[in-house]
Amino acid sequence: MSSITPDELNLLIAQTYKVENEFTQLKESYTNLQNTIEKVVEFLPNAIWILDEDGGIFLQNSHAKSLGKLLELLESKNDDYEVSYKKRFYLIKSSSYQDKYMLSATDITEQKRKENLATMGQMAAHLSHEIRNPIGSISLLSSTLKKRVLPQNIPIVEEIQKAVYRIDRIIKATLMFSKGVEAKKSSIMWSEIKDSIDMAVDYYTYSKDITFLFPEKNFTIYADKDLLEMLFSNFVINAIDAIELDETESGTIEIIYKEDAKYHKFCIYDTGMAIEDKKILFEAFISTKIKGNGLGLVLSRQIAQAHGGSVELMNSKRKGFEVKLLKF
Repeated sequence: MSSITPDELNLLIAQTYKVENEFTQLKESYTNLQNTIEKVVEFLPNAIWILDEDGGIFLQNSHAKSLGKLLELLESKNDDYEVSYKKRFYLIKSSSYQDKYMLSATDITEQKRKENLATMGQMAAHLSHEIRNPIGSISLLSSTLKKRVLPQNIPIVEEIQKAVYRIDRIIKATLMFSKGVEAKKSSIMWSEIKDSIDMAVDYYTYSKDITFLFPEKNFTIYADKDLLEMLFSNFVINAIDAIELDETESGTIEIIYKEDAKYHKFCIYDTGMAIEDKKILFEAFISTKIKGNGLGLVLSRQIAQAHGGSVELMNSKRKGFEVKLLKF
């Protein structure tokens, strides 16, 4: 056996160090690549799982971790599909590469909600158009009937008129929601709006002793009269319903007016039942009331926004909303 010369030994040592350095660099490169992949996966807005051949989790992002046991509901499918998990909807996509299998879950709850709202709006608008003509006929006939019936029967006709008025409000709200709110502004007086609110109260049926406190001072508003009548009547009728549901035998509804250089501001208070779920206040077609159609507050906010303003639930001891309308 021949001995290794010093030069050969030095060459072998040098090659060993070179291989070791190349291995270290390769390992660092692999680690950097793995970190980059993890960061990319983490950056994605949807939940991502990368599974081993045996189904074990090789990699997942924080979105996936937050969904808990959703992974157990997922199936290996070639086509995209939807699943429901904890009252939310997810679009599931999958793909495979070599011995790895990837699943992604995208939250489409808001998209489905908008699609459902659009469908419900179209259906409601169609029904409203179909109902509008017979309701108009009933309204006209009841007015004629009221002039001809015996005095003792007038309250019956008035109840018919009140019912027709409530249906007409629902039809107007539904059609407005389906078409969108557009303000046609002109100079109007607060007294005109107040008269309309008073009429809405007169046409609404309630059983409790309710005190109504509305601004007595008259002032000019540059706004759409029909829209503001709907906005304020929505709030007042909602307040009446809240008082009717409360345990007390009486209640108060108050509108306080103030202004600054830019806005008309109305604080609308009532002593009725407290708001249970504030998150769904401005959700269309969702109502906690037996009589509600879920459009009152949604339209009121849209009407205020069409006037350059807003509607917000007030954070105060008294239950109420603040309505802001741009002055000009």
